[in-house]
Amino acid sequence: MDLQRSLLIGAIVILSFMLLTRWVAFSEEKSAAENAGVTRLIDTDAPPAPQVDADVPTATPPAAAAPDSTPAAANQTAGLDEDLPTPPMEDTGEEAATTAVSNATLVTVETDVFSLAIDTNGGDIIQLALRKHLEKQGDHDAPFVLLEQNPTLVYVSQSGLIGPDGIDTNGRAQYTTTANKYTLEAGAEKLVVDLNWQGNDAVTITKRFTFRPGDYLIDVEFLVQNNSQQRWQANLFGQIKRESGPPPSQETNAMGMKPFLGVATTTTEDRFRKFSFGDLADESFKAQLPGGWIAMIQHYFLSAWIPNADQSHNYSARVTSTGFNIAGFTSPALILDPGKSGSVSAGFYAGPKDQERLEEISPYLDLSVDYGFLWWLAKPLFWLLTFIQSFVGNWGVAIILLTVLIKGLFFKLSEASYKSMANMRRVQPKMVEIREQYAEDKQKQSQAMMDLYRKEKINPMGGCLPILVQMPVFIALYWMLMESVELRHAPFALWIEDLSVMDPYFVLPLLMGASMWFMQKLNPPPPDPMQAKIMQWMPIMFTFFFLWFPSGLVLYWLVNNLLSMAQQYVITKKIENAGAPA
Repeated sequence: MDLQRSLLIGAIVILSFMLLTRWVAFSEEKSAAENAGVTRLIDTDAPPAPQVDADVPTATPPAAAAPDSTPAAANQTAGLDEDLPTPPMEDTGEEAATTAVSNATLVTVETDVFSLAIDTNGGDIIQLALRKHLEKQGDHDAPFVLLEQNPTLVYVSQSGLIGPDGIDTNGRAQYTTTANKYTLEAGAEKLVVDLNWQGNDAVTITKRFTFRPGDYLIDVEFLVQNNSQQRWQANLFGQIKRESGPPPSQETNAMGMKPFLGVATTTTEDRFRKFSFGDLADESFKAQLPGGWIAMIQHYFLSAWIPNADQSHNYSARVTSTGFNIAGFTSPALILDPGKSGSVSAGFYAGPKDQERLEEISPYLDLSVDYGFLWWLAKPLFWLLTFIQSFVGNWGVAIILLTVLIKGLFFKLSEASYKSMANMRRVQPKMVEIREQYAEDKQKQSQAMMDLYRKEKINPMGGCLPILVQMPVFIALYWMLMESVELRHAPFALWIEDLSVMDPYFVLPLLMGASMWFMQKLNPPPPDPMQAKIMQWMPIMFTFFFLWFPSGLVLYWLVNNLLSMAQQYVITKKIENAGAPA
């Protein structure tokens, strides 16, 4: 009994701490949302003035510079380089001054899934909105902004050529284009956007972006023609640059549970390795790996560089002296003799955590949908949920049916648990008599209880063990529902218009709390008065705890409780009417 009391008190302390954590986070998020009055959508008719970023790899000793101490200032002035690995794998850790280009322009691109802007200064993607995912549900004029560069947040994708003849070695390359706006026409197989660079030594370079309908993977290719009399050599780099602040539109509804924000990659030792921005501030990451990828991850969405799978690349992730988080790669050198041409390329993904598509792009990239250590259970559950939804067409109904299937799968285990609790309830009067009879002798009281259990064929732990066996499945399902972008802005019925956010009227949490209360009444009351009082408060505490949970999760718990309550009620009445152990 002392162990049970300790466990219950521990649960109360943990829940209280999580509640306090969530309340503080909720207050901070609300304040940040009220203060962020900056429009972040891409205006293709009037593109914003570009800002120069220079946290890119260099391959020559840098000149001294006096950096500003803030990321925002580094973004708005001539930036400072913080080097990625220099081929062969070296990291100088030095800074080089660069000159801002006043005549840089933006090239806007519209596809069926993207609305983005490319800066001709470096050819970087500095803004990217996802047209099929909305910032707010119902607001079709405001697509979800993933990449952006403004006073609210700096989060951009950068790429170029460094090394002995790299055009990004001593500052960013300046490109020209034949148009400032490109559109993927309906029915077209692809859209090609070329940025052109012409050197003084007869070397011409085209930075080519290739977009395909319905696809969030962008091909980034550098085509080089060496018409000079010298051998030409350079290395491809790609990197993602981001400030540490949370996404302005991030919705955190599960109390005390904050979605991961940071860098992830795959290594030869770990299929999925992630680093929070705090981890990178403590220690940078650097490795030479075959194939692979490196990504910047947030709730529901990610951006990732995927270089050539047939080569080994130098990967790194770190925090610059100006406070930016940089994650990227450098590829082996492209070497061209005079008169020769060649190309080097990489893929850049920017979009939702679509497990099926990510798995196609690169091994283990789908693990960016982070289900934790129970991923091996969560992935089959997600497949089953998706399969059910393909027939019913409603994610809420799919959650209900999935809960029913899981409940059916564990029917026998639940039955054993409820039979144990029903028998405990049946002999409750005898247990009370024993406690009263041996109130002053705990040893005799315990012996009498054990004799009663043997006589009535009751296992006092029988109600706990089946529940413990089911817990991994319940936890895996919880994380699966938390991480699935498919539930974002997915309506259920009536007032539940988005299963990924909390119930606006708290109806589901209140019903869930009521179901817990009724279930409690079907169980035998704890013999200890302290435990009994704690148990009486549990439905209230859990109800308050679930107020901020995404409605999809609350729906799952409510349906599970209702099914459990019905099963427990039938078993309890059957045993009580029989008046004998089951």
